[in-house]
Amino acid sequence: MTDPHHDQPERADASAALEAADLWRCDLVTRSGLVLRIRPVRPEDEAALGDFFARLAPADLRFRFLGGVREVSHERLVAMTRVDHRATEHFLAFAEDGGTIIAAAMVACDPSTKKAEVAISVRAEDKHKGVAWEMLRHAARYAQARGAEALESLESRENREAIELEREQGFLAVPYPDDPTLILIRKDLRLA
Repeated sequence: MTDPHHDQPERADASAALEAADLWRCDLVTRSGLVLRIRPVRPEDEAALGDFFARLAPADLRFRFLGGVREVSHERLVAMTRVDHRATEHFLAFAEDGGTIIAAAMVACDPSTKKAEVAISVRAEDKHKGVAWEMLRHAARYAQARGAEALESLESRENREAIELEREQGFLAVPYPDDPTLILIRKDLRLA
């Protein structure tokens, strides 16, 4: 027999984590004047996030997942919308209408929280407007506030736009030892 009160501490803990993460809700304005309404992901964002990824260009989808992903699976969407809001956070950027996701930024800290990894996607029609720039700055501030000393991104060497953007924000590129098609981009947050 299951105890109906058994799940209450876990739900309360998850609710507290989301409440703390919600402190990272904000509006950011890009260099082009586009207003981004940023907030942490919620489980109910699964369909909207699936639609966002379905509309990404094939190259952008490949760069985001570093592989031949043609569509983001339900299981992956569940994992991306039910993060713990502690070691992993997933920020969504909405258009001013509040309903259309125009960018997503996942930040995942290692168990020591000394290092975090970031992955960002922006829909094609909102590229070159400063969206990725602001999402990366927001992700870096978040990782730094969580205590991360370094923020990293694993990029395809073909993703020149992302690599250049990260370099402009103080990231350094180093070879990735296990795969010559990839490059590790790293920023020391202690110097930021």
